[in-house]
Amino acid sequence: MTVLLRRVNRIVLGLAGLVLFLGGGAVLAAGLGLAVPSWWPWSDADDVLLTRSQRQHWRAESWWWPAVIALLGLVVLLTLWWLVVQFRRARLAEVVVDSGDGDAALLRGRALEAVVEADAAAQEGVARARVMLHGRRTAPRTRVALLLEPYASPADALTTLATEALGNARTATGLSALPTEARLRAVKHRARRVT
Repeated sequence: MTVLLRRVNRIVLGLAGLVLFLGGGAVLAAGLGLAVPSWWPWSDADDVLLTRSQRQHWRAESWWWPAVIALLGLVVLLTLWWLVVQFRRARLAEVVVDSGDGDAALLRGRALEAVVEADAAAQEGVARARVMLHGRRTAPRTRVALLLEPYASPADALTTLATEALGNARTATGLSALPTEARLRAVKHRARRVT
């Protein structure tokens, strides 16, 4: 959902920026008396956006004002929805754990993140680990970012992460699967001199 939201935001903002840039440039060019295409409606510096007759053309129609108000209301609702989606939490607040007695227990997402982070950071060759839970309460997913020491093997770090830190989390929560996206980076360090 977060990746999709980022893409939609970028596309909408890019298109809005392109339309505003091209429209503003064309209006500026016409206002300065520069050459504009023949199909452009405002080709003279004295042209107006809407003439008096265009502004008053639909006012006498009974459907005009309800349609304008409905369209503006829709724009406001879509803008509010977009704003609310921006501030939604991407983190999973809690995970449903089968307690074995038929009832489900709730495990705080931050607690599970902290345990997996501690297990991952305790691995040999890992300088720092960051874990974030997302997805649904019944089917969580994790994003893990590992900062590796210069001597660490990425393959070994991934294997240990999958078998120990994530394996312990799956066992503790009773989940059959815990899909994970892992990102590995190396600590910035100076190159060693070879003599």
